[in-house]
Amino acid sequence: MDEIKFDDFAKVEFKVGKIKKCEKVIESEKLLRMEVDFGEKTLRVVYAGIAKNYEADDLINKKTVFVTNVKPRKIMGELSEAMIFAGSSEEKISILLLDKNLPVGAEVY
Repeated sequence: MDEIKFDDFAKVEFKVGKIKKCEKVIESEKLLRMEVDFGEKTLRVVYAGIAKNYEADDLINKKTVFVTNVKPRKIMGELSEAMIFAGSSEEKISILLLDKNLPVGAEVY
């Protein structure tokens, strides 16, 4: 990958979100549909290709890190309004869980 300048990285907004609702997308083998609380008036819908590694029910009420300033993208006919932050190796995907109880909407840097 190309190196980026610090100013480019600083444009990315990372925030703590709490997954309030999560369900498997029946039409897809790998998608989960989440409704995430970022401390705003309404929950944001987020689609993530992590269903092969996580059961939907196991993610409810978990706090993790999301990129919140990505341009919304239509997935399965609905806008996905953020991106979950995860690592991967071969077929394994791991979301990043917090080791301290930060509030929803907290900035991550």
